[in-house]
Amino acid sequence: MKAFLKKVLAFGLGSMFLLSPLQAAEVEVLHWWTSGGEAAALNVLKEDLQSKGIGWKDMPVAGGGGTQAMTVLRSRVTSGTAPTAVQMLGFDILDWAAEGVLADLNRIARQGNWDAVVPLALQKFSKYDGQWISVPVNVHSTNWVWANKAVFEKVGVTVPRNWDEFVAVTKKIKAAGYTPIAHGGQAWQDATVFDSILLSVGGYDFYKKTMVDLNLKALGSAKMVQVFDRMRVITGLLDPNFSGRDWNLASAMVINEKAAMQIMGDWAKGEFIKAGKVPGKDFMCFRFPETQGIVTFNSDQFAMFRVGSADTKSQMEMAKSVISPVFQSAFNVVKGSAPARTDVPNSDFDACGKKGMTDLASANMNGTLIGSMAHGHANPAGIKNAMYDVITNHFNTKQSSRAAVKALVAAVETAM
Repeated sequence: MKAFLKKVLAFGLGSMFLLSPLQAAEVEVLHWWTSGGEAAALNVLKEDLQSKGIGWKDMPVAGGGGTQAMTVLRSRVTSGTAPTAVQMLGFDILDWAAEGVLADLNRIARQGNWDAVVPLALQKFSKYDGQWISVPVNVHSTNWVWANKAVFEKVGVTVPRNWDEFVAVTKKIKAAGYTPIAHGGQAWQDATVFDSILLSVGGYDFYKKTMVDLNLKALGSAKMVQVFDRMRVITGLLDPNFSGRDWNLASAMVINEKAAMQIMGDWAKGEFIKAGKVPGKDFMCFRFPETQGIVTFNSDQFAMFRVGSADTKSQMEMAKSVISPVFQSAFNVVKGSAPARTDVPNSDFDACGKKGMTDLASANMNGTLIGSMAHGHANPAGIKNAMYDVITNHFNTKQSSRAAVKALVAAVETAM
């Protein structure tokens, strides 16, 4: 497959030399940032490139998590028409790098001193065989809860600090006529909740042992049964129409006081900001109970595919724009995430943004920063997808927790 893709890209590269100079000063960007908040953040990059005379050919593929986008990308690459830049996550980047089709970013990485400013946890996915092959845009953390402050005040509840308090709070919210948890019934959203529940049950060590090390004994343990037990509690806190709902529509339920909370990564904050809501005044952000001090992360990155030499300059300019401190601040203020470099000041960030940056720095220092399984940063795609199938099947059926644990062990063992 690797050799085939190289031949395909060589054919596509040859055709690139036929482009006019005007067409060459352009990047075609495949991404899945299609919600209101995401689109607003993306405009920051578009406008920055346009100021440098580089056009933007938009190729959006709807679907949070990027699964659909990766399917489209595979089709484009095998047909010899790879986009010049692609939004990617985690192990997907390394998989494409292994096929030998990503551009070399070493020269501009050295010029920009990326090794010194990008956290090592991100570099794991930005490099292949020690060479820079993608440029990180941000650091999202996934173990967040977003809550409507007015609903909490009307019901008379406060931010829960542990699981028992969380359950008590949700019971009061439900009794008051609100949906306790806004959720979208898609596999990656179910897995995002699973991430936080797993951390709440076993902490950092258990998360690493099960999701990163793939220890089969730990995966089949009584603790994992408890994880699925808590997932079953979550399913009882949703409205009956959650199946198939997009994540941003679940965010809108919280924004519009239809639901009290959403368990979602910090990209959700972009939806609140887009709606004119203010952290601390209109909504609250807090770590999922019993995961305080730990950060599960994913990092959006742009990988540049090997294309014609006429496009290489535009690609490199885009990479330099993405990693610049000014862009990192401007983009992540709007997106809701933290900058992908450690030297960006937090002065322009709101209260939730500052908390996210503080939590990230602390977790990075304390060794409690770990890649999110739900978002492709804990294990390869084949294993992640096998876990997705088990988690979402349990979430949407009456399967017992013990049966789900057995299925999880079997699925991981088969996928390894």
